[in-house]
Amino acid sequence: MKILQIINNLQTGGAEKLLLESIPLFNKEENIMMDLVVLNNNNAPFFKEFKKKSATKIFILSKGTPYNPSYILKIIPFLKKYDVVHVHLFPSLYWVALAKILSFSKAKLIYTEHNTSNRRREKLVFKIIDKLIYSQYSKIITISDDVDIELKKHLKFKDSRFELIQNGVNLNTIKNETGYLKSELAKNINENHKILLQVSSFTTQKDQKTLIKSLEHLDKNIIAVLVGDGPLKVECEELAHKLNLTDRVFFLGIRMDVPKILKTADIIVLSTHYEGLSLASIEGLASGRPFIASDVPGLKDIVRGAGLLFEENDSIMLAKHIVNLLRDNSYYNEIAGKCLKRAENYDINETINKQITLYQTISQEV
Repeated sequence: MKILQIINNLQTGGAEKLLLESIPLFNKEENIMMDLVVLNNNNAPFFKEFKKKSATKIFILSKGTPYNPSYILKIIPFLKKYDVVHVHLFPSLYWVALAKILSFSKAKLIYTEHNTSNRRREKLVFKIIDKLIYSQYSKIITISDDVDIELKKHLKFKDSRFELIQNGVNLNTIKNETGYLKSELAKNINENHKILLQVSSFTTQKDQKTLIKSLEHLDKNIIAVLVGDGPLKVECEELAHKLNLTDRVFFLGIRMDVPKILKTADIIVLSTHYEGLSLASIEGLASGRPFIASDVPGLKDIVRGAGLLFEENDSIMLAKHIVNLLRDNSYYNEIAGKCLKRAENYDINETINKQITLYQTISQEV
């Protein structure tokens, strides 16, 4: 069975990380041959990592913006070569659907919805257009209960069009990793520091600012290490400067050694406004450290009963959780153990098995 994955690019995000981890594993399966199309490359970090890890064919359609409608024509030839085409993220969502319409293709399309919300859903015109676009997909995968509920509400399609398959991570990669010395992470970090780690892009969806503000309520030996990049990074740097916290907030940029950094931290945090099913949260749960997250859609159901939740934007509540963990070693170990146990529910092999079953079903439909 020939499967093609299509995504905008291989920047560092949850959908991109899923393909980085899963495609090499898919290609180890009998009767599966999986290739990848990226709309643009732009020297994306995961692209370089992907080339190291896998011999999978990667087709790059352009070096320009992924929002150029010319991709529609470039995608059409691929629709004839594969049994199933599996698409991720907007605008790939639109370009592939429009390629199918214009070519009168009978290609079997699958789309994975990775987020509970997006700006298109707030506008009436896009609600109408979205229905046309999504209708071109034989199945729509939703990655969590919250994503499933919100997308069904938005599209109002029959339930049979949707398939809930949770994303997963390679738990063994994290389990078998060892950490750095804290002093190896960055200049001016030492072994006496307690490290709060957040791994996420600096976008409007994420909320590193609340984590930075929480340091105002914490002892000076507690620092924040932020991994990632994005348009709002400068704002976070300015906030740290404004609050006189530049010696306690460390920006490491994009890193390919996240499992080792997770193992180096004392507490993992994900401060955000909403999620789909965050792979960063699963990695945080699997790190062997306590995990604290915003009580928002896409996170609360994953974390509740294992890690700790704080109200969105509430830096004081976040700080209280941190204090409670660091002053009580027994409580710290209890929460860390619960997080590890919860992470077992999100093994990438389970995700792959369910997707293969879906591919087989879709490819056999007339």
